[in-house]
Amino acid sequence: MRILAVDPGQKRIGLAISDETGTIANPLTIIQHVKREIDAAHVAAIAAENGAGLIVIGQALDADGRPNFEGRRSARFAKTLRAQTDLRVVLWDESYSTQYARQARIQMGVSRKKRAGHLDDLAATVILQSYLDAHSS
Repeated sequence: MRILAVDPGQKRIGLAISDETGTIANPLTIIQHVKREIDAAHVAAIAAENGAGLIVIGQALDADGRPNFEGRRSARFAKTLRAQTDLRVVLWDESYSTQYARQARIQMGVSRKKRAGHLDDLAATVILQSYLDAHSS
């Protein structure tokens, strides 16, 4: 089963998709944030186009494990998305996903100049790989 991951942001939404076996996460695309309902419909359509059976949404948590401001935004997005699709939608801790994505770019040898810019799809990939690793049997 393919799994779609979402890294919701204020300006952009990063998406990643797993392989058919649910083992490896890959960056998929980035969509521009418009409005929660429109974004949710767009994500639901992308999930359907890619044959996803589950949607994982990154949720930022504070030091006590509770959703922070951005995490509460993710929860509202998840609620809106659930109204747009029959697929199961789950929230997953996204702590440090952007930092890990930035570090991965450095380790891949991407130049400082080319590292500037968005990391949304890579952050979604980090979130998804974390979810896949935690749920592998």
